[in-house]
Amino acid sequence: MERIQEALAKARAQRQQGSATRTQHAATPSPSQPVEEAWTALAPFKLNRAALKRNRVVAAEPGRDAAPYDLLRTKIIHQAKTNDWRRVAIVSPDMGAGKSTTLANLAFSFERQRDMRVMCLDLDLRRPALHKVLAQKPDHSMAELLDGHVRFAEHGLRLGERVGFGLNNGPASNPSELLLSRAAREALDGIERDYSPDLTFFDISPLNASDDNIAFLQNVDCAVIIAAAESTPMSRIDQAERQVAELTNVMGIVLNKCRYVSDAEGYDYY
Repeated sequence: MERIQEALAKARAQRQQGSATRTQHAATPSPSQPVEEAWTALAPFKLNRAALKRNRVVAAEPGRDAAPYDLLRTKIIHQAKTNDWRRVAIVSPDMGAGKSTTLANLAFSFERQRDMRVMCLDLDLRRPALHKVLAQKPDHSMAELLDGHVRFAEHGLRLGERVGFGLNNGPASNPSELLLSRAAREALDGIERDYSPDLTFFDISPLNASDDNIAFLQNVDCAVIIAAAESTPMSRIDQAERQVAELTNVMGIVLNKCRYVSDAEGYDYY
C-alpha cells in the first residue's frame, strides 16, 4: 500500500509538471526527421481480413457494422477537441470487457478520418492482447521501447497513412516499475515529438488486475471505461468511474457486448 501511495504522489507531481509541456512536445517535430517522413518510414501493418473478422474487428470495412465505432470515434474527437485532450486511456473494470477489441475497431475507424493522426499503444504489459486481436506478430514489445532498448521507428506499425501501433510480443516482467520510470515517460514524449499524433490511445490493464493503471493513469488526459453488458455489475462500473476520476478525467463509459438492437439501428445503412 505504501508503494502505491508513493506511486500516486509521484505520478501526480509528474502529471502536474508534464501536462503543460505535452502539447508543446506533440506539436514540435524532431529536427532530424520531418513528421511525414517518420510516418512513412514505419513498417506497414500486415492486413489479415479473415483473422480480423474472426476477432470481431468489424470496423476494418466501412458500413453498418462499423457504424457504432464511427459514432464513438466522432464523440471522442468532439470531447478531445473541446477539452484539449491528447492522451486517452482505454480501461475496463475487469477482464473480458473487450477493451482491446474496442481499441482495434477504433483504430480502423480513425484510419478513415482523413485529417487526423492517431497512435494506439498497448500498455497492458501483464496480459497484452491487442496484437492478438489485430493478428500481428511483432518482433519486439512496448517494454523494450519504454526502457530504451528499441526505438519506435524500429518497432511501430503503420495502418494506412495515419494510424500507428505499438504492440507487444509477450508480457513484461516488471510492468509497474517500468510504467513509473523516467525512461518510459521520455519514450512516450519522444513518440509524440517525432510523430505528432492528434490523439494517442493507451490500452492499459483492467482496474482490478494490478496497480499498473494506478501507476499510469495520471499521465493521461482522460480515460474511456469499457464495461461488458450482462457481465459487468453496475456496482463495478460505479466503482471504476470513481477510481478513474481520482486519477484523471472520465471521458465516458462504453457498454460493450450489448445484444439489444434499437429501432434506429442501421438507419441510413440499409
